[in-house]
Amino acid sequence: MINSLHIHSLVASLFFPGSPHLCRKGCSVDENFLSNYSGCVIVPVGTYKHGVCASVSKENHTDNSCFVCVLMSHGEEGTILGSDERWMPVKTLTSLMTSDLCPSLRDKPKLFFLQACRGLEYDPGVEADSVEAPGEFSGISDVPEADFLCCYSTVEGYYSWRNPEKGSVFIHELCEMLKDCHLEIIQILTRVNHRVANHFQSYTTDPDTHRKRQMPCFVVFLLSLSPSLSWS
Repeated sequence: MINSLHIHSLVASLFFPGSPHLCRKGCSVDENFLSNYSGCVIVPVGTYKHGVCASVSKENHTDNSCFVCVLMSHGEEGTILGSDERWMPVKTLTSLMTSDLCPSLRDKPKLFFLQACRGLEYDPGVEADSVEAPGEFSGISDVPEADFLCCYSTVEGYYSWRNPEKGSVFIHELCEMLKDCHLEIIQILTRVNHRVANHFQSYTTDPDTHRKRQMPCFVVFLLSLSPSLSWS
């Protein structure tokens, strides 16, 4: 069991005060959900290239059993938007926590959760008895080495939904599933996938975006048994 005393948890929620068109309405709801877990440090701003992630990688994590990072921003395929409004590859961020750059986390799980779009397509969903073969998943390129887990709010190429009043469906379901802390992390994320994929539909006035679906996904390169994760 990995408990709140041994987890270094970081929540980086980006906002863009000089660019109203980049306002992420509803992100404060996600922050409130995550702040209910003791040990979570909410960072409302941060320039990833020379900021919070790089600083954390230089810290001493000897007393920590695990590192957890939640990144919430705008995104495109393979990249996420920093507070300096520059796009940065996701792998550049995850690579900051590798054994070479952060030796005190060697052989310890590094878990990344990304709430961001990964493209502009809208997921119409499929029938439950569909036999269409899944497309190639390219998220594996964001995992720099062993002992990493990357969980994405949506699959590559697709939009990730966030409600201005209720927050994002992915963060909401993740927080709900984390309450059942006797489960291992893989079990938790599988339940999150099931809840979002089967119980969410968008509701908009635009027929092109109405009743669309979302499918989270994750890539696991953990060498030890999947950790149980509790922030309570």
